[in-house]
Amino acid sequence: MSGRIRTEIVSGKCIKPTSPTPPHLKFFKLSLLDQLSPNIHHNFTLFFPSSSAASHGGDDPLSQFSSKSQLLQNSLSQTLTRFYPLGGRLRDAATIDCNDHGAIYIEAHVHSSLHNFLTNPDFDTLQHFLPPFDKQLMEFSSSNCSLLFVRFTWFACGGTALSVSLSHKLADLPAFNALLHYWTATCRGSPPPDVPDLGLGPSRLPPREIPEIIPASVNIRAEKLTTRRFSFPAPNVEELKRRIVTALFGRDNNNNKFQFQPSRVEVVLALIWRCATSARTSKTGSFMPSAMFRALNLRPRMEPPVPSTAIGNFMWPLAVTVEEESESNLHVMVKKMRKRMKEFVEKEKKKLEEEGGLFEMAMEYMREKEEMMKGKEIVVYECWSWSKNEMLEVDYGWGNPVCMSNVDRKMKNTVTLTEGRDGGVEALVTLDEQEMDLFIRHHELLQFSRKGCMRARQVCVVRVIEYGSSALRQWT
Repeated sequence: MSGRIRTEIVSGKCIKPTSPTPPHLKFFKLSLLDQLSPNIHHNFTLFFPSSSAASHGGDDPLSQFSSKSQLLQNSLSQTLTRFYPLGGRLRDAATIDCNDHGAIYIEAHVHSSLHNFLTNPDFDTLQHFLPPFDKQLMEFSSSNCSLLFVRFTWFACGGTALSVSLSHKLADLPAFNALLHYWTATCRGSPPPDVPDLGLGPSRLPPREIPEIIPASVNIRAEKLTTRRFSFPAPNVEELKRRIVTALFGRDNNNNKFQFQPSRVEVVLALIWRCATSARTSKTGSFMPSAMFRALNLRPRMEPPVPSTAIGNFMWPLAVTVEEESESNLHVMVKKMRKRMKEFVEKEKKKLEEEGGLFEMAMEYMREKEEMMKGKEIVVYECWSWSKNEMLEVDYGWGNPVCMSNVDRKMKNTVTLTEGRDGGVEALVTLDEQEMDLFIRHHELLQFSRKGCMRARQVCVVRVIEYGSSALRQWT
């Protein structure tokens, strides 16, 4: 445990739905994309300052915490009645047993003030706000397969931290937001937003029998990972864009009919990817091909579009590869990203609306990657991008959070991009410890970023796949 703060778990329980799930809804069929998604949990922690004494339990911070915690538990129970699969347990890769075993709810205490913690946070301490996936957690549940975990933590000053951990098996980020908005409205006593659409995913993308695809070799070894936060201010992002556009189209590019304007995500991700591959090359002494997997939101691209209230996964793993060192120039990487997106829109998107089209796409995708990577070792990077500002607008009845974090365990070579408050971009990057030491010294990263203060070093066991097959984590 970090030396900065001391935390302790006070209590834990299973929160069950207010009303039992009817027998005809006992088994919930997942969609094809849910079926392909791994049963890993994505985590978000929201930090709230101490609220007014009159509204929540009087002057005593512990009484305020207890009052808020009871509201959270009651409203979560009501929410689970609507989102009833989240109170169940996975039966197999394509089915949830809606047995109403409930969500895990934990209360904890931090012997520090919220102000002191936020003054200089680090990722080691942020890990301790997540639900403990160990025997301590199992004491609160007869099952270790809960799809939803909640941890509510009280700071000595009366501030609080609310951590929500939801299985990727049933929810992408828009679905996560739908859950939060329904829960927060219920907690405030406001009319809930639109009810969740639980059946749209399985009806539009029905599950199928999936042939097992096994990697050529899987090595298990301990690795030291480091996570750091980087901030790319808006003026720096604009300058990076300008340089990339100039490299693509020349200085006099206003009349170029083939010109496109790269997005903030494209240019920042290209910079991070380039610096990461350069760091690995410096460490190993030789260049290694790499692939960047980005989660593409299919909801607005389907016909008709899928609403944000639909629960499930509607993300597609869009992969871009760099085979040669000469392709790791920033403008080449951005061009590859845009070309791959164009290919998807023009060709693969049409298959989504054909019967069995998505299944055909998935199988073809796996076969192509298996063939392309056969006999090669390739480094896999993964990227998620989402709006932090939407998370900061949630309100359970005691105001908006002052800060949020998202920390996932044991995820090597990952990049999470969020909107900065000034229109820039913030990035959380997790790399091998040696590679991170080289990464942070790359001259282009130093030029365009402002390094954040959060840092974590962790020793963890990572499954390293030497590819003669497709990526096991490609669906994350």
